[in-house]
Amino acid sequence: MRTVGRGFYWDELTVGEKFKTLNRTITDADIVNFIGVTGMVETIFTDLSFDEHHGAAMVGRVAPAALTYTIIEGLLCQSTMQTTGLALLEVEKKILKPVKAGDTVHCVVEVLSTRETTKGGRGIVTTGNSIVNQDGDTVIYYKATRMMRGNPGDGSEIAPKVEG
Repeated sequence: MRTVGRGFYWDELTVGEKFKTLNRTITDADIVNFIGVTGMVETIFTDLSFDEHHGAAMVGRVAPAALTYTIIEGLLCQSTMQTTGLALLEVEKKILKPVKAGDTVHCVVEVLSTRETTKGGRGIVTTGNSIVNQDGDTVIYYKATRMMRGNPGDGSEIAPKVEG
């Protein structure tokens, strides 16, 4: 029986393949909760009166880039790596534009490379990830290298064991 919600096995991915996540709107609550839990209580994130007259590069309720990135990683974990993602090995990020409360983002993912590990049964996958806002602008681009499970080849699915 196929498990609903299982992520991709590394050997199901093809170099050049692209896919897109669902959309996610960044809210005031997201920003406030994130800066509170991380301690990123910089004026740019906490004081709406801090504007260009005070030296601010951006005005309004700006989201930390780390928040935007982690929201997208959450969407990817839920949809492409559930039970198949083993480790995030490397990330290279470029922050291109600010994201503010009310912006809606999604991610366009392109598979850049895949290879089997020497141990077998798992592979290394590198993707190029473009986080895009509601206007079609790329706000963050990052390359991610991950270790992922391979297809067991026996028709079995990796899923949590259910008792009873």
